[in-house]
Amino acid sequence: MKKLLLAFATLVISSSFAMAAVNLNTATKDDLAGIKGIGPVKAQSIIDYRKKNGSFKSVDELDNVKGFGSKSVQKVRSELTVAGISPSKPVADNAADKKNKAKK
Repeated sequence: MKKLLLAFATLVISSSFAMAAVNLNTATKDDLAGIKGIGPVKAQSIIDYRKKNGSFKSVDELDNVKGFGSKSVQKVRSELTVAGISPSKPVADNAADKKNKAKK
């Protein structure tokens, strides 16, 4: 009986982790590539977009990323989130700010 209960508990715990949405603003390339319909090339495109434009404000913004259209966004929407992240300044702007400060 204990083995059956332990197996059930393990199944419940592992399935809850599998259902967790991946955050577009914090996910690694491997996290993103693990989502059915994204893969390594699209995952890198997401990361490149995030570096250039800053944090995603919504999952819909994924439509602006190379390789994604509205249909592909709809397919992966349920597995993605942007919750808990405030929009940040793009990385490129931060580098430009540092150069300007150094000149002054």
